Amino acid sequence: MTGSQRIAVIGSGISGMAAGFYLSARHEVTLFEAAPRLGGHTATVDVDAGGERHAVDTGFIVFNDWTYPHFIRLLETLGVTTQPTEMSFSVHETARDFEYNGHTLDSLFAQRRHLISPSFYRLLADIVRFNRRATRDLDKNRLAEGLTLGDYLDQNGYGEAFQRRYLLPMGAAIWSASLNDLRGFPLAFFVRFFRNHGLLNIVNRPQWYTVAGGSRAYIPALTAPYAERIRLNTPVTAVTRDATGVDVATAGGSERFDRVVFACHSNQALNILGDNATPAEREVLGAMPYQDNEVVLHTDTRLLPRRRRAHASWNYRLDRRGAGDAVSVTYHMNILQRLDADTTFCVTLNDSHSIDPAQILHRFTYAHPRFTLVGQAAQARHAEICGAAGNHGRTHFCGAYWRNGFHEDGVWSALRVAQKLGCDEPAPPPEPPTATPAHHLLPDAGPGDMG
Repeated sequence: MTGSQRIAVIGSGISGMAAGFYLSARHEVTLFEAAPRLGGHTATVDVDAGGERHAVDTGFIVFNDWTYPHFIRLLETLGVTTQPTEMSFSVHETARDFEYNGHTLDSLFAQRRHLISPSFYRLLADIVRFNRRATRDLDKNRLAEGLTLGDYLDQNGYGEAFQRRYLLPMGAAIWSASLNDLRGFPLAFFVRFFRNHGLLNIVNRPQWYTVAGGSRAYIPALTAPYAERIRLNTPVTAVTRDATGVDVATAGGSERFDRVVFACHSNQALNILGDNATPAEREVLGAMPYQDNEVVLHTDTRLLPRRRRAHASWNYRLDRRGAGDAVSVTYHMNILQRLDADTTFCVTLNDSHSIDPAQILHRFTYAHPRFTLVGQAAQARHAEICGAAGNHGRTHFCGAYWRNGFHEDGVWSALRVAQKLGCDEPAPPPEPPTATPAHHLLPDAGPGDMG
């Protein structure tokens, strides 16, 4: 491919902004965003408390030095300041007064009766057994690609306490999914992800970081190369393709481009394409659905464990109010963002009925990808619809849903499209460090793309 082209990017989440950044090195990029702001799940809110203003993240929060190489390289290129953070994980069930936080010995036995509880020690033994066995089975290629996580847990006799009070809540918190959804996750996908993120280790774990001043701090530099061609409050209503170009329609009319990059969710891309979608696009994108999660920023500490020593960065609540089995996790933002504030800021998913209305600061709805065996097969078909002859070779797709659903995956997928169009990173991503000394008794929580 030679020469500069006019490229439309639809969606301004991390995938769309990164695609625009990479592509701007060679092409003229115009970014369309339906919302009045940039960022998608990069959503930082200014909150006044105690006479001070704090920038609190409500979507994307953290990243680590093992599995975010492209995102880290991007931040370094942009000169964005980051800071280390703690990633601890607790589980609590208020009705039964059960809680623990695996960060330290004191927090693990925050509920002192667990010191003499045989059932709690069986839970801990199952954690060790799962970590060892899953690691061994992965290394020996014994994880059948057609098997779900629930199948594996049941076949190997893991107890209900381990499943319901440890593994499934941790996975549900990571992917903003229900416990039942987690049981349906592709087994190899789940174990490989946990292994890569150090979640099967008691030692050698990644260091986690946040963006200083809130995650939105990287947006101005990331979008600077094409800032004058950003269209906010401009939803795309239709895209039509032919052999010579692409027409992008909005309420303001239609514009002609050489190519289009769909950096929105899979279902949104299908809605925009409508009857113009190819059979392959319908099959592939339709196999990777999204689900909505309610997110509330508040100051009601009753959503945290009762005992202060059990408070963690991520706090999973087993007995949420309301119907359904949706994930209920509360993020302790003072810990995660190192906020120096007398007020405790919490961000909670899907448990608004339990929050004092007087302490609610903001409400949001974020959509997260669902991962299934069918969806995993669809991910492998990216080349069938990205730059493919069936859609005139002028349509490209990126988004975190093409891999694991997190910020790094959004950047990675944007870079994959950019490379196909003759662009690349300014420099190769950094090599991850070899190890981080262990300080915790149980594995930390996973990626913080909560939004």
